[in-house]
Amino acid sequence: MHNSNGDTDVADSQHSLRSEELAAQKTAMIGRTIALCLIAPLSTYMVPWPGPLFTYVLLVVFAVLGWGAWFVAKSDWGRPWHQYAFVSLDAILLTFTILYPNPLLPFDSPPQLIFRFGVFPFFFVLLAGLTYVYKPSLVLWGGFSAALSWSLGLIWILMLPDTIWMPQSPDGVDSILDDLAQPTFVDVSARIQEMVVLLIVAGLLALAVKRSRTVALRQARLGRERENLGRYFSRSTAKMLAERAEPFSQPSEHHCAVLFADLVAFTSWSEKHNSQETIALLRSVHGLLAEVVFRHNGTLDKFIGDGLMATFGTPEPTQTDASNALAAMVEMHQAFEEWRVSRAPGQGATLSLAIGVHYGPVVIGNIGSKTRLEFAVLGDTVNVASRLEGATRALGCHCLASAALVDAAAAEQAHLDAVRSALTYHGAIPVRGRDAHIEVYKI
Repeated sequence: MHNSNGDTDVADSQHSLRSEELAAQKTAMIGRTIALCLIAPLSTYMVPWPGPLFTYVLLVVFAVLGWGAWFVAKSDWGRPWHQYAFVSLDAILLTFTILYPNPLLPFDSPPQLIFRFGVFPFFFVLLAGLTYVYKPSLVLWGGFSAALSWSLGLIWILMLPDTIWMPQSPDGVDSILDDLAQPTFVDVSARIQEMVVLLIVAGLLALAVKRSRTVALRQARLGRERENLGRYFSRSTAKMLAERAEPFSQPSEHHCAVLFADLVAFTSWSEKHNSQETIALLRSVHGLLAEVVFRHNGTLDKFIGDGLMATFGTPEPTQTDASNALAAMVEMHQAFEEWRVSRAPGQGATLSLAIGVHYGPVVIGNIGSKTRLEFAVLGDTVNVASRLEGATRALGCHCLASAALVDAAAAEQAHLDAVRSALTYHGAIPVRGRDAHIEVYKI
């Protein structure tokens, strides 16, 4: 297994985060819709009729803007600036909703009076909804848009001819208090304070969102790394490796089973088929064999051209490694034959699968350099398993299992009657590169 390319890691993490952003934004829109639905009956109760009709229209526009932003964000044609535009529209609409007098109310009240009712906190609710999207810049833009919209609304109110925003009577405290009591008085300093606090909160929330984004990216990378482990190891082994800081920091030595599988006659087959058909067949076979390996708690060490190498008992040995390897060999042979028969005529009939399995001591650990590492299983056991797979051609059989493997499986006291019935004792055979012969069983 090699270290992933850094750019690929970032791209995969960003893709995972985008999915989370869209899911979170949809959740925020559902919450927003529920809140608007609750505001509607509250408005019906509190606002004299027919004033609620104007409120209903504004609530519908808020809902359309919210779901419109989510729809554009998840579309292929949506652009990043679209989200900023929707945030600005939200701020403008909220300012309009707060400051513009309801034309359907049965009485008139000065628009300046709205500042007495503490309506500004609604902007903080709007700002909080932006934190779901994991974009600090969007939160900052939301604070800026809200402050700008509120400033423009305040300027409009101050320009009204009856607005009092500075004490008009210089005749003492009593006259100043009289001015403050006027319904058209606007406390400008309080409004400026509101906008300053909003911008501060937007900055703090942006920092929090940035931190959350960093954590989310880290979790996405961890999840992807664990998923990648699942392509090589069984689920329990992948979980164990993901929980360890440095599982292969020190080499270890123990007994395990090593399996080699290879497609026979694949070279001549590929000469008669195009590249798309060749890749499709390899993916089909590799997928079939890998499923068998994982089903028997094996580790997929690597794909080797049209074959593979798998181990049983790495990175840590168990009490059933030999049994699992033997059962995997038999099932792999049977599954391949079923696959070959099920293929269309000429699509795989000339192919066969050669398998060699051996059991013995191996050394496992990381090899390579600081910039490129590979999990490796080394030793004479690996070489013998590879030689057994190659020896199947000379013996005219599909599978060869060493007697060491069969004996180890028997010692594990596993229920292998069906597996053993598929094997035939062949005797000792020479193995290239070794002086001693190896006793084998064959299918």
